[in-house]
Amino acid sequence: MPPMVANGPTLRLLPRLSDDVAFFWTSGAEGVLRLLRCHTCGFFIHPPGPVCPRCLSRDLGPEEVSGRGRVESFTVNYQQWIPGSDPYILAWVSIDEQPDVRLTTNLVGVEPDDVRVGLPVRVVFEHNDDVWIPLFTPDGASDGAVDGATARVSDDAS
Repeated sequence: MPPMVANGPTLRLLPRLSDDVAFFWTSGAEGVLRLLRCHTCGFFIHPPGPVCPRCLSRDLGPEEVSGRGRVESFTVNYQQWIPGSDPYILAWVSIDEQPDVRLTTNLVGVEPDDVRVGLPVRVVFEHNDDVWIPLFTPDGASDGAVDGATARVSDDAS
């Protein structure tokens, strides 16, 4: 049997690009991951909200992050909710800049048996219409596309 690489569902429901979250869903066009950050205390806020939960400031704005993180938890979905779809890995990924900020995402370009808690990962983007979905792949994996995901990561995030 050929090796199975879980590359996610064949159909994705896309988010609405409201003013509050458009920066998150479109920053992949530039090859970067952006999260909302408080300009008063420096706390990253995800998902985006109108007020910093740490200092209650409203002085917030999108800021580029490195796109690197670690797998905190994961599960492999084998149920074919969409007929003919491949198994896919759902993961909770913490970002290196602030480990208590976690993204629920898919891992791509990796065998399910090779995933472990603590695995270093980096962001790649899957482009659908006007949306760039942040997915993650093991750090050190090829910089090429991963079944429709554009592998880009910023090396100079602040």
